[in-house]
Amino acid sequence: MSVGVPERKGPAYPAARKVSEAVEERFARLAERARAAGREGLAPAPDAATVEAVIDAAFWASLRREEGYPPKISLAYLPPEQAAPPLRFARALPLAPRTLARLAPAVERPGIHLGVWRAGEELCVWGTTRVIPRLCFVLEVVEPGLLVVKYRRSRDPGKFANVVVLHGDEVKVVDEGGASVPDCPGMVTSLLGFGSVSAPADQTDALVQLAVSMREHGRGGTLLVVPAGSDAWRESVLWPTLYAVEPAFTELRELLARGEAEGEDPEWQEALRRAVDAVAGLTAVDGAAVINTRSELLAFGAKIVQGRSGAEVERVVVTEPVAGGLPEVVDPAELGGTRHLSAAQFVQDQQDAVALVASQDGRFTVFAWSPCEGMVHAHRVETLLL
Repeated sequence: MSVGVPERKGPAYPAARKVSEAVEERFARLAERARAAGREGLAPAPDAATVEAVIDAAFWASLRREEGYPPKISLAYLPPEQAAPPLRFARALPLAPRTLARLAPAVERPGIHLGVWRAGEELCVWGTTRVIPRLCFVLEVVEPGLLVVKYRRSRDPGKFANVVVLHGDEVKVVDEGGASVPDCPGMVTSLLGFGSVSAPADQTDALVQLAVSMREHGRGGTLLVVPAGSDAWRESVLWPTLYAVEPAFTELRELLARGEAEGEDPEWQEALRRAVDAVAGLTAVDGAAVINTRSELLAFGAKIVQGRSGAEVERVVVTEPVAGGLPEVVDPAELGGTRHLSAAQFVQDQQDAVALVASQDGRFTVFAWSPCEGMVHAHRVETLLL
């Protein structure tokens, strides 16, 4: 059944129609795979008309202001019966830019979604919910003109995978095959939504959360992830380091172990979030923070230097996991300033390490050594972190 598109005052948002069929096809494939794997209680997959209508209304709402503030909204496509628990309005409201902008102050905090469903032939806003089913189509308004289509991908209600990012007339469709790129780091695979949806929290999930938190603090920063039990990384850092941590700070490791043993209850999730934010905040200090693969903090504010036996990094291969994106081999200076160059140098000298770099402008790059290419691989992943 086709869905009525809300009446609008003004032109349509062209990008909404441009991506609607691709989004419909992506959600249909996700649902088919989930059912084949025996998943139950899945959210309904949206059709192209629904996708277009929701994106169109949200885009025009994003350009409005309510009492001087731009709206930040999350719209979830599901019937009230699938919400747990639903906060239902006595009368469903039209899916219209004015409606969404007026409701925005009440739902701008993370984890609250406006529920969207059909009332007859029309799409309406029926209320709010904090809990949505797996594969639920979600559209998030990040800032004026910046929208993200995503879906809930695991039993953790806070874990989403991005499908499309729309920024004005720019459209980036996340590449489903991105995880099959040779030498793709585990955290990039997880961000693409290809990890096990039922796996307990582990170090890869912690890195994803650290990446999100690093990007959110907006100051820029570098996080070096080095092998546990090895001190080789010290050759690529200037010593003495002002902010070395002795003994290693183990709160993050202990919380991850507790979550695996006891289950991911809300109290544990909040404690993990606070620990992640604390470590991510250290990356804002000039220099790099260092953790090992056991999620133990070893240092922060560390100055990266060229290894004694290493050569200066001259070229890196750059990819972004979006449809149509092609690898480029560039001078590392083209990626950003000193922070990016030093991270690339560190990974070239310490090829079993990974470097996460957040820019102040919101860009985010994961540097890892690529044996296939024989050089540093820079994965541009800000599209996955919105």
